[in-house]
Amino acid sequence: MPLQEEDKIGSFEQTVMPHLDAAYNLARWLTRNDHDAEDVVQEAYLRGFRSFAGFHGTDGRGWLLTIVRNTCYTWLRRNRSEQLSTPFDEEIHREEVASPNPEELLLKKADRQRLKDALEELPVEFREALVLREIEGLSYKEIANVLGVPVGTVMSRLARARDRLKEKISHLQPAPVAQGL
Repeated sequence: MPLQEEDKIGSFEQTVMPHLDAAYNLARWLTRNDHDAEDVVQEAYLRGFRSFAGFHGTDGRGWLLTIVRNTCYTWLRRNRSEQLSTPFDEEIHREEVASPNPEELLLKKADRQRLKDALEELPVEFREALVLREIEGLSYKEIANVLGVPVGTVMSRLARARDRLKEKISHLQPAPVAQGL
């Protein structure tokens, strides 16, 4: 392998590989499936590697997440176009408090599942904004760059996503807890 190609591979690995978990996380939440997310991330990394010569920035994470997002949308258009047209609707949430006793730990686990289910029901544009902010910890500006929208749009999507998530969670019934634990 020529030295220049080795340099490219090394630079790509150093810039992009540390963000594999973030890439998978975003893909997982957008596709809603582990195997599909793995396929999308692999395709995104291949696309990223092919276009790495054009990367001249310092934010490898944002650059990669933009590629993952675009790859997800391409994949969703080809495989599940109905998920990209979920109707908008406002909603509200209630918070859960954790406790160390076994019954409340079971409830907390059920609540996490309710949260996950509610998050997966959100339209993709809200889900991606929440994942990038709350799970990946990106700033509003970084999210705006990844999504290719103004910061105000990011703020609006996050507010609407949080409201919808709250409403979905409040409408989900808590899981029954086994008696006698």
